Amino acid sequence: MRYENPLYMAEDAAVADLIADGRLQLGVSRGSPEPVIAGYRAFGHIPDDGDTDGADMARHATDVFLRAIDGAGVANPDPRRSHSVDAQPIMPQSPGLRDRIWWGAGSRKTAVWAAEQGLNLMSSTLLTEDTGAEMGDAQAEQIRQFRDAWREAGHARTPRVSVSRSIIPIIDDESRRYFGVRAQAESVDQVGYIDVGEIARFGRSYIGEPDALVEQLRQDAAVQEADTVLVTVPNALGVDFNLRQLDVISREIRPALG
Repeated sequence: MRYENPLYMAEDAAVADLIADGRLQLGVSRGSPEPVIAGYRAFGHIPDDGDTDGADMARHATDVFLRAIDGAGVANPDPRRSHSVDAQPIMPQSPGLRDRIWWGAGSRKTAVWAAEQGLNLMSSTLLTEDTGAEMGDAQAEQIRQFRDAWREAGHARTPRVSVSRSIIPIIDDESRRYFGVRAQAESVDQVGYIDVGEIARFGRSYIGEPDALVEQLRQDAAVQEADTVLVTVPNALGVDFNLRQLDVISREIRPALG
């Protein structure tokens, strides 16, 4: 959201949702740390006075975006050309879109903020904080704090919560050749610096025979807490490889997890 014009984005989101017959699920976030200094300035986005980093600017842009898709007036009419005296909203509008916006939260604090804004929660394979707990346990705590904050905010609807997982079933010689030797090395979380002063936790990969993956995912506290699992795929290996992977995940792993 540091790089977006929120009103233009609101128009695009409404158009996409109308074309998709109300099926758009849109994830937004601050964005990951970047290899340039304040790159958003090159796109013409300047933080307000008092905003110390991209996170503040992203939240302000998100607020404008949410008000726009809610139908709030964003520009005053010209009395020489309009009979209206009310501030005008962006067009088009797509009713119900507001309930299908997700915030990508990298910490417990941002998860609580997302709940206060009435946004669904997306928690990725990366947390920008490390409490010492395993990824699944840390995300489960994040999800519980999100739901507590949602109840305290008094929102009427039930929020959705997703976690992302890298799931690679070993199903043939090709998947074994690419991932078999990596299964053990990538079966644990990794901890490291993703930004200056920020120790992050990177989630493990789930690599193995489908039956074994089911048992491992059943032990993942965050997978059990969430209502949706987003599966990351090795897109560099092409469509056919990933279709075989997703077919096994859909037919064997998903039903076994309920």
